[in-house]
Amino acid sequence: MAAHVIVGKGAVGSTLAQELVSQGHEVLVVSRTGGAGPGHVALDATDAAALTRVVQGADVLYNCANPKYTRWPTDWPPLAAALLEAAARTGAVLVTAGNLYGYGTHGEVVTEETPLRATDAKGMVRAQMWRDAVARTDVRTTEIRGGDYVGPLADAAAHAGPRFVRPIVEGKVTRTVVAVDQPHSWTYLPDFARALAAAGRTPDAWGRAWHVPTAEPLTFRALGALFAEAAGAPTPRIKPMSAGTLRALGLVSPLLREIGDVAHHFSEPLVMDTTASSRVLGQTGTPWSQAIAETLGTGTRV
Repeated sequence: MAAHVIVGKGAVGSTLAQELVSQGHEVLVVSRTGGAGPGHVALDATDAAALTRVVQGADVLYNCANPKYTRWPTDWPPLAAALLEAAARTGAVLVTAGNLYGYGTHGEVVTEETPLRATDAKGMVRAQMWRDAVARTDVRTTEIRGGDYVGPLADAAAHAGPRFVRPIVEGKVTRTVVAVDQPHSWTYLPDFARALAAAGRTPDAWGRAWHVPTAEPLTFRALGALFAEAAGAPTPRIKPMSAGTLRALGLVSPLLREIGDVAHHFSEPLVMDTTASSRVLGQTGTPWSQAIAETLGTGTRV
């Protein structure tokens, strides 16, 4: 049995905790508010000394935190620094749940070798976090990068979460804030969790970043059609918000303004290659038929 500490109890952190427990591991989840029952602790993870005390004796420390979308430039740097320091002081392997923002490129297939050349604030923050991590010679670390996630426990912040899926299965109009007709890599949450867990126990994965082994890319519209078919619902009526409307709403909504800044992730193809990570982590992406059936079968938030 190995000791695992997860910082963050959102969709990724909670799914990872379930995966590790199912593997028979001891798991502690750290968050600002804690949680009901054993296995949770309330802690400000930007406090490196306090975090170090919690991580002491753990084999792996997972960064599954997710600051508010509007506060990435201010909240991520101190949090990432504290996680690095706790890993350095305790010797725990640091495994970070990442995304594709740092690449800052679209219209091409991205691999783990694609340069981090983001120019938007959120992408630059994520890219710098990884540069800071690999610059530390006293930390064993890796980053597992996923696409926009889908699956059980997907929350309201997810593009393909309940706000998208529920109207489809109910035969209602579903509205999106981004374009829906470009190929896009979607990561199934249990695949994300399995990749994070595998990375923590795989020395060959340390020292560089990897993509979550993921099924074939789908347009937003095609993803909706698969959910409708599986649910026995009619062809989805998906109505994306126009760019002009999104910009106008962004004047009064900080969150929509931030979403508008990364809307190009959907207006152009965004596809990741997972060949190398499948080989190193020993897993492949869950087929869409299974992923969608499991998501609908849980009834969780959908």
